Amino acid sequence: MGRVFLVRHAQASFLQPDYDKLSATGEAQARVLGEYWARHKVTLDRVLTGPRVRHRDTEKAVRETFTKNGLQPPEPVVFDEFDEFQGDVVLEKSLPQLSEINPHIRDLDAAVRNANSPPQRHRNFQRLFETVITMWVRAELMVDGVESWEDFIARVNRGLSRFLSAARKNETSAIFTSGGPVAVSVQRALHLSPQDTLEVAWMPRNCSYSEFVFSGDRFTLSTFNSFQHLDDPALLTYR
Repeated sequence: MGRVFLVRHAQASFLQPDYDKLSATGEAQARVLGEYWARHKVTLDRVLTGPRVRHRDTEKAVRETFTKNGLQPPEPVVFDEFDEFQGDVVLEKSLPQLSEINPHIRDLDAAVRNANSPPQRHRNFQRLFETVITMWVRAELMVDGVESWEDFIARVNRGLSRFLSAARKNETSAIFTSGGPVAVSVQRALHLSPQDTLEVAWMPRNCSYSEFVFSGDRFTLSTFNSFQHLDDPALLTYR
C-alpha cells in the first residue's frame, strides 16, 4: 500500500497585511518537521504543494532540512486543487451587511476590533470567522462570486483523484496544503457530511500532518493532526 502525508502549512502571518507568508514561528515549525522526518528516515517518492506561498515555503523549509541531512527529496509539483477555500473572501464580502442585521455578528466583530492584546484578537477573530463560515456552509449566507463549499470539496477530491491515479505501488508522498484540503481528505476516507468536514477543518495545527494509506480505490485515514514533532510548546499554533 502507498501512503501520503497531508501537511497543513506552518504558521503564516495571521492578521498581517500579507497573510500568505510564513512567520518566524512558521519557519521554525517547518524546519522541525524536516528534522523529525529526517531523523526517522522518512523518504519521499513524490512531493506536491498547493499554490500558495505558505504551502510552497513550508515544503521548501522541509526540503532544505532534508538536504542538510543528506536526503534528496524530489522537486515539488504544484496542484492548484489543493488551494484553501475562500473563507477570507466570504468574510470580507459578507461582514458589513451581517453586522448591520445580525446582533451576534456585530458583537463578535466589535470584540475583534476592541481586543486588548494580539492573542485575544486572534481568539476573537477565530470565533467570528468560524461563525460566519458555518453560516455560509449551511447555506444561511449567500456570497456571489465565491466558490461554494460543495465546489471546494469537489475540487480537492479531483486533486486527490489525480494524485492517486499517478501513484506507484508502495510509494510514500507528501502534500503541503491547508486545513480545508486536509479536512476534505478526511471526508473522503471517512465519508463525512459537508458540515462535519468543516468541523474537521478547524482542527489541524500549523505544520501538523495527517497520514493516509491507499491501494486501488481504498483511501484510509491512518493518523490525523499529528504534531509530536512540535515538542516545544511555543511551536504549537492554530493560526
